[in-house]
Amino acid sequence: MRPSAILFDLDGTLVDSERIGLDVLFDMAQVQGLPWSREELHLRFRGVPMPHCVAKIASHGPAGRPALDEVQFLKDLRLAMAMQFRLALKEIPGAKALLESLHIPFAVATNGPREKAELTLSLTGLRDMLGDRVFCAPEVGSYKPDPGLFHFAAQALACPSVHCAVVEDSLPGLLAGLAAGMQVFSLHPPEGLPDEVADRVVFIEGLPDLQARLLGAGAG
Repeated sequence: MRPSAILFDLDGTLVDSERIGLDVLFDMAQVQGLPWSREELHLRFRGVPMPHCVAKIASHGPAGRPALDEVQFLKDLRLAMAMQFRLALKEIPGAKALLESLHIPFAVATNGPREKAELTLSLTGLRDMLGDRVFCAPEVGSYKPDPGLFHFAAQALACPSVHCAVVEDSLPGLLAGLAAGMQVFSLHPPEGLPDEVADRVVFIEGLPDLQARLLGAGAG
């Protein structure tokens, strides 16, 4: 299908913040005695809103420890993540070139908060390419895997959902795109995805691969 508009996830899709943010979360969770490995934490929380991650960590704390102050933990987590972003954040390879090549409307639709989106897009030089087309779940009131955020973004682009494409790297995002009735491009490999999801998405090797596909479809 030749899409009329395209919606991008942000963390792990346009900017390499997912890995950095979850590493920070792992380090802080270890201090709280969380028993999970780094790999297990990444697997559990990829694409999941950070407040939900913190609540889950609080519920898995070792017996006998004081209850986790989730509000303070989240505040400290955001500060630590922002510090690491400023030190090490880069765009996902091909992100800027892909956005520059597009001749159809595009937007970002992220589960993250506004301040995080503004910071990561600015640090990677992508912010000016998006104008007012950055949509954040806390403001919309709908978090992936619910499709509401994608429906909201498509409406803002004046594009019917069925004519939109979505680019995602996590299971919650893929589920949201499918639930919205959109064509879904997956940066997540087939491994680890339910068959009913893997059978309905288009797997891409990276953003340059997506750029070539869109150019071939006349959407570039």
